[in-house]
Amino acid sequence: MNGWDLLRQSDAVGASVALVLLAMSIGSWVVILWKAWLLLRAHGDVARSIGAFWQAANLEEGLRGLRHFDREGLVSPLVESTQVTTAGTLAGAGDRSQQLTRLLRDALHAVLLKLQSGQVLLATVGATAPFVGLLGTVWGIYHALIGISGAGQISIDKIAGPVGESLIMTAAGLTVAIPAVLGYNVLGRYIGRIEADLEGFARDLRELLTSP
Repeated sequence: MNGWDLLRQSDAVGASVALVLLAMSIGSWVVILWKAWLLLRAHGDVARSIGAFWQAANLEEGLRGLRHFDREGLVSPLVESTQVTTAGTLAGAGDRSQQLTRLLRDALHAVLLKLQSGQVLLATVGATAPFVGLLGTVWGIYHALIGISGAGQISIDKIAGPVGESLIMTAAGLTVAIPAVLGYNVLGRYIGRIEADLEGFARDLRELLTSP
């Protein structure tokens, strides 16, 4: 029996579980492929952008150079945040060093939030998909046993088939969860590397702008 036949013979609960697992699988693979492409490109862009910035003669030229290399907009917001005028507000209270710290911190948080997008979905799928599959298995076994008990005569042959088919849902849950967990961990390492580069750049930029 293939998966389509099993789905057609399931009731509303079994079919819903199968569709939820399918949606989880599609969603996680879309995020994995999209994030892998984005992070691989962003990793090189960040290195080139930072290098181009420090090779510039002044801040304005450095910002123009960033816009050429920074295709994902990860480095430019940090430099642009230092040009924001906060005079006359609480954000402008304190010395220049404190203002820059606040501005760079807010810009860095926004950039990291962009990098982290999709990670929550992968973590959720990895944590819940096995239990969703287990729910489908338990429900399928319950219905299989009800059907067998109604047939009167019970034998191991009659039990093994329906129960084995129900266990497919457990395997499906693991099949959905494992790529999501692996994707979350691998992509998280790339995000961590880019985050470290951006934090280092923000710290160096603050020191540059506060130096006498």
